[in-house]
Amino acid sequence: MLVTVLLGATVMAKGGDAVAVGFNQEGVWTAATYYCSATPPGGADYKDEAAARQAAAQDLRKRAPEGIVRTELIASSDRTGHFAYARGRESGGEKDFHAVGFGASKEEAKRDAFQQLTRQGAKVRQKVIYEYFSNGSEGRRPLGGPK
Repeated sequence: MLVTVLLGATVMAKGGDAVAVGFNQEGVWTAATYYCSATPPGGADYKDEAAARQAAAQDLRKRAPEGIVRTELIASSDRTGHFAYARGRESGGEKDFHAVGFGASKEEAKRDAFQQLTRQGAKVRQKVIYEYFSNGSEGRRPLGGPK
């Protein structure tokens, strides 16, 4: 499943099947796409980490506004669990930060994303943009679940 958002920011992330970001000539983040596997391995919509990275980058090139001069893959994994893609802003500044949190539940993923934003200095206007579940190589066993 591919989803695209158009925003302006400086980006740092961790987690997810794949998150691709496009930057304009001024170095401003203007578009982001993520890919998540909707089915477990062997299913019609499963991609491993490398294929998910490729799918996100290709989708970004198709959907991004004109003026994208650099594409950066900022997050990827082959994990099963919940993800939260969030953004925040530094206090008193104009700089935006983004993070991808991961967890066994939606709440854990959101908390992880917000903690990452806080560590980056983005302590205000923290907001979840996307929440999704992705299937990794181990199937539908979420992080922290029984092996």
